Amino acid sequence: MSGDDVLVLRKGGHGISTERYAEALRERLPADATVVRPGTPAAERAAAETATVITGHNVDAELVERADNLRLFACASAGYESLPLETLAANDVAVTNASGVHGPNIAEHVVGSMLAFAREFGRFRRQQDRHEWRRGQASELYGSTVTVVGLGAIGEAVVERLDGFGVDTIGARYTPEKGGPTDEVVGFDEAAVHDAFARSDYVVVACPLTDETEGLVGAAELATLEPHAVLVNVGRGPIVDTDALVDALQSNALGGAALDVTDPEPLPPDHELWDLDNVFLTPHTSGHTPHYYERVADILAANWPAVSDGSLDDLENRVQ
Repeated sequence: MSGDDVLVLRKGGHGISTERYAEALRERLPADATVVRPGTPAAERAAAETATVITGHNVDAELVERADNLRLFACASAGYESLPLETLAANDVAVTNASGVHGPNIAEHVVGSMLAFAREFGRFRRQQDRHEWRRGQASELYGSTVTVVGLGAIGEAVVERLDGFGVDTIGARYTPEKGGPTDEVVGFDEAAVHDAFARSDYVVVACPLTDETEGLVGAAELATLEPHAVLVNVGRGPIVDTDALVDALQSNALGGAALDVTDPEPLPPDHELWDLDNVFLTPHTSGHTPHYYERVADILAANWPAVSDGSLDDLENRVQ
């Protein structure tokens, strides 16, 4: 192995083999960069001993300690909290993540969910199952107001795809002074969130789970929404108070909810949310895309000159 070797770890995600990730990296990195994806744990441990870069969805501390030449762990997931960050720091290893790669697919999932509620696809699917020809009262996205909670890569992608629908947009973020692509940007303080929700036909939760966002959408926030409003959550389950959400949905105080994430998760088979007609549940699948590893490979390829030069301070997506 050379001094610029990349070790792709075996364990993948999204039901796609990391061999595809390795192939994407070989297509993007210089010819003198050796990309290996061992097939066994023993071969993986051996390869780590001389790797300059290790990349994968997670890595254990033992493997980091074994990697004497390691300069970068390129996490293939957006979430990096489960990594052995202390061990990585102690070994002077930079860490990047895959933030941004989910933007296109999750944004499409969000817009599709909104359209499903606006055009009553769920109702008509149930009627089809009953062989029942009966019209409904479909509405339009056009002219509606959408609040997007979180204006990171996913939130921005949602707003971009809503642009052609003729909607008004409000963005809510922890640092409203940064602005954003929405018509209006507000902070996470209670008064601002309540005012935005009161004006919204749709609320899209697309922010990460932090101390500030846990429970951000609770009973008081749901109570500010009009009875026709729809909540879409592609962030994390605990951002929304599940009990308060169930109460609002069961009492028709909320028009509906599209939930790709739940609290608890996985959702137990006997949970009330499964049986509500005004709920559309997907099992945390909005992040799936066949293009995932190509986009992750683009991040490492963009960082490769800095890795080769040993100048790691300005890496794209650096988190540590």
